[in-house]
Amino acid sequence: MKIKIIAIVGPTASGKSGLAIQMAKHLNGEIISADSRQVYRGMDIGTGKVTKNEQKIVPHHLIDVANPNEQFTVSKFKKLAEKMIIDIVKRGKLPIICGGTGLYIDTLLHDMDFPNVPPNHKLRAKLEKQSAEQLFKKLYKLDPRRASNIDAKNKRRLIRALEIIKATGNIIPQIQTTSKYDVIWYGITWPREVLNKRIRYRLDKRFKKGMINEVKKLHKSGVSWKRLYDFGLEYRWISLYLQNKITLQEMKDNLYHAIVQYSKRQMTWFKRNKNIHWITPPITIILAVLVFLNQFEYRLY
Repeated sequence: MKIKIIAIVGPTASGKSGLAIQMAKHLNGEIISADSRQVYRGMDIGTGKVTKNEQKIVPHHLIDVANPNEQFTVSKFKKLAEKMIIDIVKRGKLPIICGGTGLYIDTLLHDMDFPNVPPNHKLRAKLEKQSAEQLFKKLYKLDPRRASNIDAKNKRRLIRALEIIKATGNIIPQIQTTSKYDVIWYGITWPREVLNKRIRYRLDKRFKKGMINEVKKLHKSGVSWKRLYDFGLEYRWISLYLQNKITLQEMKDNLYHAIVQYSKRQMTWFKRNKNIHWITPPITIILAVLVFLNQFEYRLY
């Protein structure tokens, strides 16, 4: 019998965490975070990590499991998540996968395998001489699907993607129609103008909570500017501001537009999965989960 899993996906700022927490509370579940940056310690405000109080309400896993200076791969995520699913089920709980990193989620739930390709230092040195724009164009030509969900300015990830293709001759595997899990998929969606307002509102809240100081602290603890840049979005643009390469207003404007573009790439990725039941808050979410819940409280941001 296949293990039953609930997957909650969607773009950034859509409210995935709130829905996952409520489902976990009422369905005796535990949450596995599928976020490529929430795995890192010290990256709390910028990644929208659930608070300590929220983690007390419902157990969360694969949060704060890596140092920001170490590389955390999709293969490592899959390995840890598979072990955690087994552990959750053994304790009589329901695994709930929640996150916006489509590659992580598909690799786990569609049982996609990635080759363990060792570093090719000669190739990396050659590719490093090219700009991010050149690398992105090269990747798009070879694997447009992977290019649609990659940070086009992150040279490290672009080079790694090209390195894997060079070593194996393969692009990223397609989603499998079968899985070793019995997954119920929910996706949260909003009209574009509403989601953009939510992104702006959440971004303002994060600045007030001290997101700039968080990036300062990470750098002082030994995380290089280059590494912060590679993390993208909040960490990229705030690190450029802290180096006096852009003004405060330029940082805020560029960051907002970068998050909007990222949310569009997320939706492009998730829309390929025809098993996702798309729901729009608040009415359709209530209708979708009322069968499970006795009350409805929702963490909007």
